[in-house]
Amino acid sequence: MRILFGVQGTGNGHISRSRELVRRLREDGHDISVIISGRKESELKEIEVFSPFRVLKGMTLVTYKGRMNYIETMFQLDLMRLMSDVLLLDTSGIDLVITDFEPVTSMVARMRNIPSMGFGHQYAFKYDIPIARGNVFEKYTLLNFAPARYNAGLHWSHFDQPIFPPVIPASLYDRAILPRVEGKILVYLPFEEVEDVTEFIAPFSGFDFFIYGKVTVAGDEGHMHYRTYSREGFLADLMESDGVVCNAGFELPGEALHLGKKLLLRPLDGQIEQESNALAMARLGFGMVMHALDREVLGEWLKRPCREPLNYSRTVDYIAEWIKNGRWEDLQKYTDAAWSEKPQPL
Repeated sequence: MRILFGVQGTGNGHISRSRELVRRLREDGHDISVIISGRKESELKEIEVFSPFRVLKGMTLVTYKGRMNYIETMFQLDLMRLMSDVLLLDTSGIDLVITDFEPVTSMVARMRNIPSMGFGHQYAFKYDIPIARGNVFEKYTLLNFAPARYNAGLHWSHFDQPIFPPVIPASLYDRAILPRVEGKILVYLPFEEVEDVTEFIAPFSGFDFFIYGKVTVAGDEGHMHYRTYSREGFLADLMESDGVVCNAGFELPGEALHLGKKLLLRPLDGQIEQESNALAMARLGFGMVMHALDREVLGEWLKRPCREPLNYSRTVDYIAEWIKNGRWEDLQKYTDAAWSEKPQPL
């Protein structure tokens, strides 16, 4: 099957899970072409696995100091460029479009009546799952930013809905490689300024904090260890950590839950998906939530023990089988199977 695969480039989580599904579909013999949008190519990391790929401007959500900036988001939107990319994209011979919240491929599929699948956490919101109260614009954007005909939604729990477990990187199924290091905390707050994160964690000298995000120069300052992005290094620090402090995105918390790490989430203000994730995390009892960089909450959370690993299944195997089957309305049996089977470590 010839598949056009769209990846939202604004978050490393989209790239991480799409990397796993693209790899699995190619193993099945599908011919995959990839479109990445939402970030400049120079800012994208470790995307060679997607080759052949093209990078388009698409649409980007702008943030500042942990809040959504809707005014700047509207100013940076180039509708003429977006429509030009859509109209000029060659889809000859394409049998299926898969979009991980990527708007160009979603629009192309609708305009040219090509079967399309939404793959990712955002597509779980089509179903009855926890969703935060937000304004009409926020909810409309979440559900209509990159819609598809069929939906492979992902979440940390199934909530009795036809959605899949999170997509976990293949390397995280062998947890024996790097044992846990007591007192090691992974901090990934990419929407916060580094100086604000430093001030936030500085008093807790009894722990070692490995800080990713807007770090431009790696280095160690006492119990604070600053790291520039490296997929291999990041996953190694995740495996060794006691716990994770991060924004309320989807992919990293899912990986932490899979490994049995305690979680402290700081949702991005004004971003309904992250606020909904924080709500779900609290309702499920899987972690703690703070709505600002709150030292009191951090101190309480640091005293908590690690949790038991959730051991999510190899989700991309079930999604790949669903795609191969061709009866895409028949989703429930694949989601049920993904939740009922637990993989053994490699």
